[in-house]
Amino acid sequence: MPLEEGDPVRQRGQQASGEVSSTPCLRATGDPSLQGMPAPNGSRMEVTAECWELEPALGDRDVTPKGAPPQAERHEEALMAELSELVQKVVKSSSWWERHGVDVSILACSFLLLPAGLLCLRSSQAIPFLAGVLTLGVVHHTLTVKGSHLASHNALTESKSWSKVWAIFFIELCSAFTVEQATYNHVKIHHGYTNVIGLGDSSTWKLPFLNRYVYMFIAPLSVPILTPLVALDLLRNVKWKAALRTLCCMFLGLYCHYWLLLHVSGFQSSWSALLCMLLTRSLLAHPYIHVNIFQHIGLPMFAADRKPKRIHLMSLGVLNLPRNILLDWSFGHSLISCHVEHHLFPSLSDNMCLKIKPIVSQYLKQKKLPYNEDTYASRLRLFLQRYEELMVHAPPITELVGIQ
Repeated sequence: MPLEEGDPVRQRGQQASGEVSSTPCLRATGDPSLQGMPAPNGSRMEVTAECWELEPALGDRDVTPKGAPPQAERHEEALMAELSELVQKVVKSSSWWERHGVDVSILACSFLLLPAGLLCLRSSQAIPFLAGVLTLGVVHHTLTVKGSHLASHNALTESKSWSKVWAIFFIELCSAFTVEQATYNHVKIHHGYTNVIGLGDSSTWKLPFLNRYVYMFIAPLSVPILTPLVALDLLRNVKWKAALRTLCCMFLGLYCHYWLLLHVSGFQSSWSALLCMLLTRSLLAHPYIHVNIFQHIGLPMFAADRKPKRIHLMSLGVLNLPRNILLDWSFGHSLISCHVEHHLFPSLSDNMCLKIKPIVSQYLKQKKLPYNEDTYASRLRLFLQRYEELMVHAPPITELVGIQ
């Protein structure tokens, strides 16, 4: 997927077949940037789209792209409504096992693997000990990434009360973060304003003071330490009762992990137990950071007052990675190979995102909309080659302008 500078069409619109979507068509211009939102080099990018048609999607309050006539806006809304109807038919015909059971079973299996991982750490031999570290690392990321992500979207159960319980358990107890801020920043901002400059543009993942190799390969090891520290800082923004609950859950989760390593795994000192905690909690931190930047940064970014309707916003600004058995299990399909589907239908579970993937990909390609896919290795290579452009400088603004 990497391309030459100045050729954003092939870079941003490349599809699984290797062909480039003709709608929308991105082209770099020398025009001034949008009002009050300058691009880093004084330029911006524009998207020229085909005409659109009919009926708005529920809750879609996006601004009409500049130059798009009313017929075009209605047609784009009709596309999302039509796709939603196709997906809804699949969801309604699916069993509870397909909608929730598969993912709940994966989380339950992770809990069942905990004793095996803890007992393996008692071994003085290298292979069983490493097997224990690997097991606990995978279990930790399955609970904290997959579990927390599904819980934040209420995708584990259809009960609102149980959704709240699971969110507190996975996000606060397991992940040492705050439910209110996790839900607000991820669901309300990132999903509500995907790739919108200053809102859901994934800029929180950028640390421009770090060079490319430190950021990509060393900094991820600090995630287990930074996560609770960031959570503590964010507690200033929540009510005192919620803050107290979060503090109690964070302390209980971290202390339970520490206690189990001392009393079940048999670690002889506090430092060795803390080091093991750091090791297991950072085992998959590298792909965690990489996945979060690979799937949005480097794709078209929009100004808040000129973002397109939902279907174009998500098809342009989201990318799928190939299936990977380890990451599929630990992070979930919605964060790996079905990220486009997840952003279009965020309340669906990982298994349902996988089930609707053929429908969504076929529909977008049929309507000549982008369906971005790329490999992990290709994205890693791209970010290492163009790190300053993607992770240091502000992104160029993309705008939909009229009809092709």
